This record gives sequence, structure tokens and C-alpha cells, in this order.
Amino acid sequence: MRDLKLRPAEMGELPAVLTFWREAAENDSRPPDTPAALAAIHQRDPEALILAVEDHTIVGTVIAGWDGWRCHLYRLAVDPSRRRAGIGRALIAAAEQRFRDLGGSRADAMVLDDNAAAHGIWAANGYHQQPEWSRWVKKL
Repeated sequence: MRDLKLRPAEMGELPAVLTFWREAAENDSRPPDTPAALAAIHQRDPEALILAVEDHTIVGTVIAGWDGWRCHLYRLAVDPSRRRAGIGRALIAAAEQRFRDLGGSRADAMVLDDNAAAHGIWAANGYHQQPEWSRWVKKL
């Protein structure tokens, strides 16, 4: 990896994160991300959104959400031209270290069943699908 830096996002970078997600993240099966929603998570927990940055350019993201009880991973995304270069693995490791530092003992990752491309990285990092659970959702 070139000059890869992993660090929390800064408030001024949130518009660039939204642009990055439109290109690098799976967006078809989820509600659209909004500036207000991203600002809200940043204000609540400024270290939750971890960026992978090379030469001042965002090349990857993960949200490492901690609610004081559980550790949740969302929006793992890597620039399509930089995939399979260890960026996703580095982001997952940084998120897991954040969780350990906060006292977390188990992490879960939100991964769409039909996003087969993402299944490999999660499995390679020790995650497995938990068949006895289903996610139930309701729009608010």
C-alpha cells in the first residue's frame, strides 16, 4: 500500500464521503445516505467513521458503531480500483481495535446476502453468517 493512513473522518470531509459511497459502496438495496444522517453520526461519535486515505484521497471507509453494548460495522467500502490491496482488511482491523479499546467483545457486520463480492473479505477476516438471526426493519 502506498501512503495509506487510517483515521477518523473530519466534519469537512463528510460531503466527500457521500460522493465516495456513490461510487464505491453498495447502494441499491438501502435507503440513500444523506448529509444530515452522516453529520448526526459524526456529531454523536466523531471516531465512528474511519477513513483510509492516500495522498489526501479517500480510498476506503468503515463505520465502527459502538452503542455502549454492541459493536456494529457498516459501510465498508473500498475504491473499486484499489480493491484486493489490503485496504478493507486494514479498515476492519482498525474498527476491531477501536471496539477492543472501548470494551467491546463481539462485532457484527451488516452485509447484504446478495453482495457476494463482500462475503469474501468478511470471511477472510474471521466473520461468519449467523443463520439463526434475521434483520427486521421498519422505515421511520
